Amino acid sequence: MGHPTYTADVLIAFDAVSKRYGDSWAVQRVTLEIAAGELVAVLGESGSGKTTLVKMVNRLIEPDTGEVRVDGTCIRDVDPVGLRRSIGYVIQQAGLFPHRTVADNIATVPRLLGWSAAATTARIDELLALVGLAAGHRDRYPHELSGGQRQRVGVARALAAKPKLLLLDEPFGALDPITRVALQRELQRIHRELALTTIMVTHDIVEALTLADRIAVMYRSELRQVGTPAELMTSPADDYVAELIGMARHQAEAIARVST
Repeated sequence: MGHPTYTADVLIAFDAVSKRYGDSWAVQRVTLEIAAGELVAVLGESGSGKTTLVKMVNRLIEPDTGEVRVDGTCIRDVDPVGLRRSIGYVIQQAGLFPHRTVADNIATVPRLLGWSAAATTARIDELLALVGLAAGHRDRYPHELSGGQRQRVGVARALAAKPKLLLLDEPFGALDPITRVALQRELQRIHRELALTTIMVTHDIVEALTLADRIAVMYRSELRQVGTPAELMTSPADDYVAELIGMARHQAEAIARVST
C-alpha cells in the first residue's frame, strides 16, 4: 500500500487503519490527518469505534491493517513505552494511582524519564498552577479530592513531561454540568497556551461543537464526516450526521424558548 503525501504541519495521520474483534469491526479503513495545534473531537455513540481509533495513537491498540504516523514516523517503528511517555493521555475519572499523593501522581513520567528531583518539583508546582489547583493540594490523596479536582490532576499528570500531543478519552463524562463546563474552558485555555495538538473522544455533540476546531464523526466503525463545526452544521454528510446536528439545534431551541 502506498503512503499518502504528508504536509509539513500534519502531526498525526491515520492511513486506512482497521481493527477487528472476532467477527465485528471496531474501526474500518479510517484515513484522517490532524494538523499540529488542532483540537479535534472524535464524536460518536458507544461502540462507534472512536476510543479504539484514538488508542491506536499511543499503541494501546494496534491496527490490524493500515498505519498510524506521528510527526511523519510510523509508530510501529517506535518503542511503545517511549511513545506513551511522550504523549499525554487522560481518561474518564482521571485514573490516578490511589495510593500516591497528587504530587507523586504528577511526577510519574518525569521520574521514569530520569528528571532531577528539583526539576520534577518545579514542574509539579508549575502544573498545579496551570490546572488551577492550590499548592496545598500536592500532598493530598485522590480520595481527598472532588471529581473535578481529580480530573485536573489527571490533566496535570498527562502534561508533566511536556508532550506536544494530548489524548483525552471522554474526560468530562462523569462530572456534574457546572464542573464539566468549567473544565472544558480550562482545556481550551491549556490547549492554546501550550500550543498542544489535542484529540478528544466524546459522545456529546454540543461539547464537540463548542470545543473543537474540527470534528471527526464515527458511526458503526466508519468515519462518516470530518469538518469544522460550521461545516457540520451547514452541510452534514449523511442522515446520521444530520440527526446529530438536529439534536444540537433542538437543545439550543429548547433553551431559547425557556429564556424568552
